[in-house]
Amino acid sequence: MVEVTRKSTNDLVPVTSLQEFFRDSVDAAMATNKVALNHHTSHYVVNLLTMFSRSEALYESTEEGLQLRPLAMMFADAVDAPTEADRNYNLQRLGDVSLFMAGFFAEGLQRAAVDMDYYVYMGGGAYHSLATHMRGTVKGRAFCEVFSELADKFQDMVDVLNEVRESARTDSDSNLLRIYELWRKTGSRRARRLLRECGVYPMERIRASRQH
Repeated sequence: MVEVTRKSTNDLVPVTSLQEFFRDSVDAAMATNKVALNHHTSHYVVNLLTMFSRSEALYESTEEGLQLRPLAMMFADAVDAPTEADRNYNLQRLGDVSLFMAGFFAEGLQRAAVDMDYYVYMGGGAYHSLATHMRGTVKGRAFCEVFSELADKFQDMVDVLNEVRESARTDSDSNLLRIYELWRKTGSRRARRLLRECGVYPMERIRASRQH
C-alpha cells in the first residue's frame, strides 16, 4: 500500500501501487487537456513515471553522489555510441529524462541555465530520431509508433505531466506570470487554457513575434 498526498486536499490517499496511481492520474490529466494517446504509448508513460519515482533510476552515480547527467552529454553519448543498440538506448534515455524533468520540474527549470523549451526540443528530437532509427527492426515493430507519437505530442505530454503534478492550482500573480511565460515560449495548450480560466486571453501574434 502506497500513500500519496493530494495537493488539493492535503489528504493521504491510499493506492495499491504507484503504477495504479500514475495510470489514473495520467488518464484524468489527458482527459482534462484533451490529449489522446495510443494505449501502448500511455502505458509507456505510466511505466516511465513509475520507474523514475525511484531516484536511482533517474540519477546516475558519480564520485560526488547521485547526479542528473546533462542532456547535451546524453546526446553526445548517442552520437558517439559504438553500436546501434547503445545509440538507441541513449536516445531513449534522453527522451525519457527530458519528458520527466519538463513534466515534473517545470518551475525549477525556469531558474535553470536552460529553459523548458530546451527540454522539449531535446526530448522530442530524441524520440523522433529513435523512431526513425528503429523503423524496420524487431524492437521497432513494438516501439516505433510509441516513440513517434511521443515525439509528435511531446509538448502535450509535458502539459499532461504538469497536470499530474499539480492537482490544485493557485491564482497568484506570480503563478499567472509563470504560466504566461510558459505559453509564450512553448505554445503550451494547457498554459493557454489555464490563462483563459483566469480571465487572461493571450494573443497568438505575441508568441509569433517572439519566434522571429
